Amino acid sequence: MRKQRIAVLGAGPAGAAAALGLLRMGYDVRVISDWRRFNAVEGISERVLQALYGAGLQRASAVAMPAATREVYWAGARQLRNRELLLNRQHFDRALREDLRQAGIMLIEARVLAIDERKTDTSLQLDGADDLDVDFIVDARGRQAPRSGDAARGPETLSLLCRWEGAPGEAASAVESMESGWCWLARLADGQQYWQWTFDARQADMPGKTELAAWCAAQRVGTHLAGSFYPIEPGVAVELKARSSTCTLASDLCTLRSIRIGDAAMAADPLSGNGIFQSLSSALQAPAVVNTLLCHPADATLAQSFHRRRVTELFYRFARLGRDFYRQVEAEPHQRFWLDRQHWPDQQDTHAAVTRERVTTDWAPVIAGSRISKARVVITPDQPLGIWHLNGVELAPLVDALRDQPWQQVIAQVAVPQRDMVAGWLCSIGYGPGTEVPGQRIRSE
Repeated sequence: MRKQRIAVLGAGPAGAAAALGLLRMGYDVRVISDWRRFNAVEGISERVLQALYGAGLQRASAVAMPAATREVYWAGARQLRNRELLLNRQHFDRALREDLRQAGIMLIEARVLAIDERKTDTSLQLDGADDLDVDFIVDARGRQAPRSGDAARGPETLSLLCRWEGAPGEAASAVESMESGWCWLARLADGQQYWQWTFDARQADMPGKTELAAWCAAQRVGTHLAGSFYPIEPGVAVELKARSSTCTLASDLCTLRSIRIGDAAMAADPLSGNGIFQSLSSALQAPAVVNTLLCHPADATLAQSFHRRRVTELFYRFARLGRDFYRQVEAEPHQRFWLDRQHWPDQQDTHAAVTRERVTTDWAPVIAGSRISKARVVITPDQPLGIWHLNGVELAPLVDALRDQPWQQVIAQVAVPQRDMVAGWLCSIGYGPGTEVPGQRIRSE
């Protein structure tokens, strides 16, 4: 019996992580990707590097460059923040491809022109390679992935990324709020300099394409940080790229023969600072979802629900994080950029208070090895999808037991190596020594 064939569209961090995960499960994986057509740089955190390494993308995780400083000028206050790591996307993309090749995954340098779902398989028409027949598609083409519609969409936002050639020096990054939006600044050690301006194109009097670079240079000169951040006034950019930064959540997240991951599933506001991290979050769960759809069709609905709920919850969590940053700026009535984003997506708190009266246990879909299954989980206001286990210890049985049994009796059931960690988590949701209330029960739904 032949291996089932899976095409992963896109060789970014989401596509690469999903491809490696599917390969480990024994699938015949092909990655189809065209090269990025512009220079770019991104800021990431240490946890992104750890996630890349944990996903098997060791070469990609090794290309990040530490920035000496990360300066912030936000809402009129100037300060230094935690260190930011910088990624040259051309170097990063090459490293991702090398990780795939070293794993033995076929990489097809091509662009997808059309997808034709037939009765038993799916045919991909490619520009730059022969057509390909597959059993399943993982769409990781980022914001360029075609959409059948958006389940949710934030205020329309555009980012203009400008690049200049400068003198080699110390790497650094910065971020600044402006009346019209906000900008991110970066210097690489090799002299590459970047300035990305994020704003609402509908509210800006944008010039024609040939005048955009000079227009951006004029905007940059009026900021507080640019003059001191760039050693030499860069003038007009040698390269300029316009790209959408609008928050989007796709409606067709998972079908019986395809799944969306990364920015193709949900694209967060870059202000949240979680771009690659959120891409990896959906990519790492995708192999278990795909495996369930292909090998355990009786649980297909459960797997689809798992993926949709997880991606949707992640989308709104990051949307609220961005909203909270926007709210730090006291906007004037005419500053529609800020006012629109201070009230989207909703008024719900980003970090919900957790008390044991608001804790429940219930059955929910979870990743169990290489498939999606059901398990009893603990549901809290800050974890509405549920928490199954902590360091290998299932939590719902402990919470259920605490309805009727004393703390010491319940915690004694946990093995000593995990006991302190589990006890700390139980205390964080309102349980601990001396917190028993006679006759009080936790609601189980």
